[in-house]
Amino acid sequence: MHPELESYRQQFEWIRDEAQDLAAGLSEAQFNWRPAPGTWSIQECLAHLTMVGQVEANAIEEAVALARANGLTGAGPFHYPAWERYLLRETEPPVRHPFQSPKRFVPVHGQPVSGILPTFLHVQRRFLIQIEQADGLDLRRVKVPTPIVKVIKLSLGSTLAQAAAHERRHLAQARKVRSKVR
Repeated sequence: MHPELESYRQQFEWIRDEAQDLAAGLSEAQFNWRPAPGTWSIQECLAHLTMVGQVEANAIEEAVALARANGLTGAGPFHYPAWERYLLRETEPPVRHPFQSPKRFVPVHGQPVSGILPTFLHVQRRFLIQIEQADGLDLRRVKVPTPIVKVIKLSLGSTLAQAAAHERRHLAQARKVRSKVR
């Protein structure tokens, strides 16, 4: 596997393990507890990531299939445009500039761990499958629509990096909640 893709694989495996650790041993009340009004619970962080991740995984799957059909192969190293690198820096934790989530990605509060965690883990498996499928493709030339504005497309490599950064961002948010759970 290409080293860049191997790095993404490791990141998504860490994300999977971190989410399981965050939810381990919590009651439903603790999983859904909000530290303050207007803040998200662990449940809401994972539900948000699941919602966004499903859209991203679908877009990646389509882009990878199209790239395979069109023979967009490459061996790298891959260099990404400055604006994609900037977007990645802004997404990585710690949060420098908070973003408002689009309404379609705002989770419903009060969902059970038995519904949220398995779905989140399924999305992580989808990312891992697409990382394997992407091996041998040109990670810069393959373009993937963003989940928020579909007309804006990122390179496949930047999409995977940004998806992992977005997940780390909200897992860090959930970890802060976990540290305050009663």
